[in-house]
Amino acid sequence: MHKVIFDTDPGVDDAMALLFLHNHPEIDLIGITTVFGNAAIETTTRNALFLKREWGIAAPVARGEGKTYNPMRNPTDWPVMIHGHDGLGNIDVPETIDLPIDPRPAHRFIIETVRANPGEVTLIAVGRMSNLAYALKEDPEIAGLVKQVIIMGGAFDVPGNITPAAEANIHGDPEAADVVMTAPWKVIVVGLDVTMKTVMTRKRLAELTARNGRHLKLLSDISQFYIDFYGRHVKDEGMVVHDSCACIYLVAPDLFTTRPGAIRVVAGGIADGQTIQKPDARSFPPGNWDGLPSQHACIGIDAAKVMALLDETLVR
Repeated sequence: MHKVIFDTDPGVDDAMALLFLHNHPEIDLIGITTVFGNAAIETTTRNALFLKREWGIAAPVARGEGKTYNPMRNPTDWPVMIHGHDGLGNIDVPETIDLPIDPRPAHRFIIETVRANPGEVTLIAVGRMSNLAYALKEDPEIAGLVKQVIIMGGAFDVPGNITPAAEANIHGDPEAADVVMTAPWKVIVVGLDVTMKTVMTRKRLAELTARNGRHLKLLSDISQFYIDFYGRHVKDEGMVVHDSCACIYLVAPDLFTTRPGAIRVVAGGIADGQTIQKPDARSFPPGNWDGLPSQHACIGIDAAKVMALLDETLVR
């Protein structure tokens, strides 16, 4: 069993990824930590509690700080045109959810859970890297106690999606992302190079919903607004399943091709948030990538098999 803390900003594709983690028989979801991004921290935390309640998820929810690693940065406007005003596709999520929240801030929940399960916990982060960076700042030694970190974010050999240089999760807190990428733990970055090849069509989602009405009906309702947005960006009428790809990597890494090498994140200027890898196979003059851990950037994917595994798991 893979023990997982899911660091997330629900978010439509986050909801699909959460249901995948909840349903997969080899995954033990031991915590959900919330971060700002697809909506404000109050909204993403409320949404995590809502999904926990509706899908009967046992994992506790811990709220993040709701601020960037560099306090001088101000969050941009929330992407309501993508995820809706409620963060979940404008399905009118209740204002309050009658479930308790873990009393610890997200970064402290991560630290204490990792220390209680040394060498066993995978962190899957599909929003800003703020919580992970705060955890490292408070307790750097956890880097040696985490099994691995799987990130949905970044763009290496393809353009970004928030600027030509940057992917949105990284762009939202680049200083935090650089801390996470350069820490001495194992990081796998599942970015736009591979996620843009995975599309859940409206038709496919309807067929899945017919096979598992209760859970998938809610997911389908949440996803319709997002699919409308993505109609301008993908060939088929569907949505890109960014966050689910990071979760699928955990149980099926053989469906991905990775490239090893140190990774840095640009902070500032017109390339703010750009992820740059120095491949291990290439030599360069001395520079800012030297002496850093070799991390893994996903550059290839078997999209058909990834989507088949997603289908199979969502309808369990």
